[in-house]
Amino acid sequence: MAIQGIKKLPISIEPNQATSLLMKLANISSEIGRLDEKFKRSILKSDLINTLALKESVQSTRIEGTQVTFTDMVEQIHKSEQKWEHLEVLNYQKALTMGQERIQNGYPVSTRLILELHSILMDGAARGTNIAKGEFRKIQNWIGPTKKIEDAVYIPIAANEIEDYLDNWETYANLHPYGEKMSTAHLSDGGFIIDEHAHPLLKVAILHAQFESIHPFLDGNGRLGRILIALYMMQSKQISSPIFFVSEELEKQRARYYHLLNGTRGDNPNWYNWLSFFLDASQRMADKLNTLLDKAELMAKEGMLKCDTHIQKQIYILSFRHPNLTAIQAAKQFNLAPTTARNALNFLDEKGLLFKDKSQKRNVEYFNYDVLDLINS
Repeated sequence: MAIQGIKKLPISIEPNQATSLLMKLANISSEIGRLDEKFKRSILKSDLINTLALKESVQSTRIEGTQVTFTDMVEQIHKSEQKWEHLEVLNYQKALTMGQERIQNGYPVSTRLILELHSILMDGAARGTNIAKGEFRKIQNWIGPTKKIEDAVYIPIAANEIEDYLDNWETYANLHPYGEKMSTAHLSDGGFIIDEHAHPLLKVAILHAQFESIHPFLDGNGRLGRILIALYMMQSKQISSPIFFVSEELEKQRARYYHLLNGTRGDNPNWYNWLSFFLDASQRMADKLNTLLDKAELMAKEGMLKCDTHIQKQIYILSFRHPNLTAIQAAKQFNLAPTTARNALNFLDEKGLLFKDKSQKRNVEYFNYDVLDLINS
């Protein structure tokens, strides 16, 4: 029997469960704060952001069954013809980048932004582009192993309820514009209420699950929901740069991820199991990102010591942003003559910092395999 519909926000859990979550929160919050401070001092900063965003884009689309890898994307980036899987990843990265710019410019996570991001996700020849982009569904949909509603594991709210539920979602995310408190009349007495003033890490976990359960679009809900995690982490000032992505950890436990999301639905939602899972995934990702940043920083500093000129150093650091680099790309980035950029790239190849694809005669590609290995580790 399929679970149907969801309760509105805020949510509640058992009081004894709250203690466990709050202990986890303290550790994770401290780890993310350490990561943010470390990143502010990094010599890589935006160069690494681009690469991490590409990895996030790959991992998020893989959750939904695509087989493309991070290395595939790096190797294919300069090809004129792209497969639909590659376009899907690139659309995700574009939507993520645009969303980050909006948040940095002071726009909140909102219904308007959601529609804008969905339009980018569904653009071009990627999967689902025959479905209305940037528009909420107008018919009933369902989640299940087949295209038959009788096989559904979950049937979301009706199409005519989407805007009402998203208004509730948006208020929970951004607070009421006039400071009014959200209603808790739908919650049973005696529970620990996680309201709109809760810790942002708890809120982002709840917002993600609720968005997936509203399922406002016919396609792209999962990808858009995971983009919203990264954006809300920035909006809530948990992290100043867009570097905290959890799709990699969610992809590793895809079956559990979907199962626990489904548990937050219906008349008797189990929010504790989902929140505990999400916090654990966030902890693992924060640990991994802290280690990755330390290694990337050391690698960059050691590589720069092998360079003779400022231009060589600049182009070497650029390869952390674009692990597959061409002379034209580097020349455009730093306003150089293509010959100057090519000479610097050849120097970096001779020093073993980059790898030159000698099979190519034109538009030669230079790979930073050290970065690829680091991101894939």
